[in-house]
Amino acid sequence: MSMTSRDRVLAAYNHLEVDRPPIWCGMSKEFQEKAKRELGLDDEQLRVRFGDDFRWARADYTGPQIPFSNPEVHTRTVFGIERKGIGYGHGISVPLKDATLDDVENYAWPDPAWMDVSRLRGVIAQWEGQYAIMGGEWSPFWHDVIDLIGMEDMYILMYEDPALVHTVFGKVVDYYHAVNQRIFEEAGDLMDLFFMGNDFGSQTGALISPDMFGQFIQPHLKRLIDQAHEFGLKAQMHSCGSIPELIPCFIEAGLDGLHALQPDCRDMNAADLKKDFGDRLVLNGGIDSHHTLICGTPEDVKKETLRVLGIMTPGGGYIAGASHDTILEETPVENVLTMFDVIQQFK
Repeated sequence: MSMTSRDRVLAAYNHLEVDRPPIWCGMSKEFQEKAKRELGLDDEQLRVRFGDDFRWARADYTGPQIPFSNPEVHTRTVFGIERKGIGYGHGISVPLKDATLDDVENYAWPDPAWMDVSRLRGVIAQWEGQYAIMGGEWSPFWHDVIDLIGMEDMYILMYEDPALVHTVFGKVVDYYHAVNQRIFEEAGDLMDLFFMGNDFGSQTGALISPDMFGQFIQPHLKRLIDQAHEFGLKAQMHSCGSIPELIPCFIEAGLDGLHALQPDCRDMNAADLKKDFGDRLVLNGGIDSHHTLICGTPEDVKKETLRVLGIMTPGGGYIAGASHDTILEETPVENVLTMFDVIQQFK
């Protein structure tokens, strides 16, 4: 049975038989550049070599270009939060700390028209229906609200001023919903999945209780998922960490796929996740990138990959890949090649 990448992914989302597990390849820019140098490949050739079954078509930001406030800042979110530090970094200001409802209403919220969708159809056309196409904004509304209010203050205000917290979440999700509407109206007919990211877990447990998640987060999550479903798209969300107590909330909100399972977090072992949720949710990831991929030998990687595949592939509904959103620069390219080669050869 020979399948295209797109056929393979859609079959997995319908819990049907596939010729091999679909492959997910999320890479940090630094690892991607290192792998391209070592293998002598360009961006697309590298994804083909790894067997990646997905491609991501994104809108282009064309909004205001505001100079950073100091040389240490390396990025600014669309909500005006400057960030510095390793990787995505951390925010250096909390603009809605101690805000009133009037302050929230009067905040300089971004304009969805800043995201240009005019290139999307042309970008997708290059893949000619071969790959599963992801679209939509990353929509990290949980993180955006934390950046705007402050994490500790947000938790306190959930009890002391819930109306303010609800309003901030609503403003943030209004923006992502409007941008996604523009994206899906422009090219949703060429897409297969809406992919977003919100990290709701730490190494040892969820960052919010299921009850509070249901009050403050789930309605907004459901709103974005429902929007994707209206355009015929599957909805997949990234969430790091230990989140087993929240997964039923994700399912209740209509989520179709969960990425990227971290086996070294509390209660996130592959067998339990497959048993408890594998018939209701596509599970993506679970091959240890925290220890095995970085520190192990190719033989270690082969054994771990085969172990996870043996647990997760029966009954379908599994997408194979590393246990983090992005493979880090310090990861040996040989180990990553071993992981993806084992997946491609698995029957």
